[in-house]
Amino acid sequence: MTIDLADVPLWAAIAGSTFILLGAGLTLLGAFGLLRMNDFYARIHAPTLATSWGTGGMVMGSIIVFTATASRPVFHEILIGVFVVVTTPITLMMLGRAALYRDRSEGLDGVPPAIGADDKQLQDQQSAIGETQ
Repeated sequence: MTIDLADVPLWAAIAGSTFILLGAGLTLLGAFGLLRMNDFYARIHAPTLATSWGTGGMVMGSIIVFTATASRPVFHEILIGVFVVVTTPITLMMLGRAALYRDRSEGLDGVPPAIGADDKQLQDQQSAIGETQ
């Protein structure tokens, strides 16, 4: 089935292009956030949010345009959006955990201890805090 985009009604073209530009702008904003943030943990936050919201805008624009041209509801684009929205936070979580494990194993300062760490390690930290007060 071939769809001629010249047959798109004006209202659908305006609404669809608005959503697509909004989604592309949010994704671009996430890319700028990736460049501007200082450390790894902040850098993985901005693109994750922008990818989820940007995908939503582009999917809405695609649904509007192709529903208007096909003269029937077109919802299979929602699957793309669902996959991106579900997999992006999971990827963020896995990257963050891997970086946290790496930072803990290297013994970097400022990294919180693991939950359920040795009682000896927690006592040493608490005594160090008590000595400084």
